[in-house]
Amino acid sequence: RPLGRAAVIGEPTGLRPVRLHKGIMMERLDILGQSGHSSNPAYGHSALEAMHAALGELIALRGQWQREYSNPLFDVPTPTLNLGCIHGGDNPNRICGQCALEFDLRPLPGMDAESLRTAIRQRLAPVAEQHQVKIDLGPIFPSVPAFEQRADSELVRLAERLTGHHAEAVAFATEAPYLQQLGCQTLVLGPGDIACAHQPDEYLELARIEPTLGLLRSLIEHYCLRPAHA
Repeated sequence: RPLGRAAVIGEPTGLRPVRLHKGIMMERLDILGQSGHSSNPAYGHSALEAMHAALGELIALRGQWQREYSNPLFDVPTPTLNLGCIHGGDNPNRICGQCALEFDLRPLPGMDAESLRTAIRQRLAPVAEQHQVKIDLGPIFPSVPAFEQRADSELVRLAERLTGHHAEAVAFATEAPYLQQLGCQTLVLGPGDIACAHQPDEYLELARIEPTLGLLRSLIEHYCLRPAHA
């Protein structure tokens, strides 16, 4: 069956319409070296030292992307790359044989995930050769693309009129780009505050429920109870 003309993602936006969000990539970098006795560096190839070089390349790439890409509609106008967690080695007197890094990257609309991975692999290839290690890069889960709904679309203008707020941009990701790809005008709009999300005391104020219901009723009336615009 065909989808509706419009889709609303009920993520916490403080009942302000959101027409742009960044994408998210969670990646894992695995470096395989050769362990050996620490008394002589020639006995092995340190994955940890190779990771040190790889971290430098990732930080340099982050700076490059932040110079090349910017969108003033976002509170953080540039793409971000967060070095989240690292694991490696097993003993102070052994050359580190394995090291792994997990990081996330939040691209802006217009930045392609696979192109970013290709750029990372190209920057790390000389590191692998120099340190005589194997470097593998892969996604922890399939990336979510960035999302942008046109400012002049029917849904955005309607939501702005109903809420009294101009459509905004957020840094978190949703399923909005997938619904948009299926042909729906899509918007992120819901009660709650992202600042308290993923916290032990995450909550929704009761005072937000009636305004949310009123907003949804108005959207349903527009799209479902009135004749579609030509």
